[in-house]
Amino acid sequence: MRDKRRHGCLTAWLIFMIVANSLGLLGNAYFALNPKVYETTAVQQGLRTIPSFTFLLLTCLSAFSIACAIALFKWKKWGFYGFLCVSVTAFVVNLSIGISLFQSLLGFVGVALLYGVLNIGEENKGWTQLE
Repeated sequence: MRDKRRHGCLTAWLIFMIVANSLGLLGNAYFALNPKVYETTAVQQGLRTIPSFTFLLLTCLSAFSIACAIALFKWKKWGFYGFLCVSVTAFVVNLSIGISLFQSLLGFVGVALLYGVLNIGEENKGWTQLE
C-alpha cells in the first residue's frame, strides 16, 4: 500500500474551510445565545429578523462542517458527503428565511470547489485516496 499524499491546494482549501466554519460557528453561536443583539442590529440596518432557532441550527451545521473537514484530512469520504448534506440543509434554511434563490445557490460553490480540489493532481489526487 502506498503512502497517501495530499495536494497542496487540497490542504489549503481544507484549512480555509475549517477557519471559515469556525468563524461561522462563533458568529452563529453568539446570535443563538444573544437573540436580542441580532434583533436590534437587524432593526437598525433594516434587515429581516430571523428566528433564534435558525442560528442554533446554523451553529450545528458549522460544527458538523468542521468535523467533515477533519474527516477529509483523515481520508474519510463521508466528509465530502457531509459537506454536501450541509449545503443542501443550508440551502433549504436560506430559502425559508427569505434569502434569494441565487444567494442560496451560492452555498453549493464551496462543495463544487471542494470536489475540484479533491480531483487535482495525478498520483496525489485526493478523491481516489479517500476511504
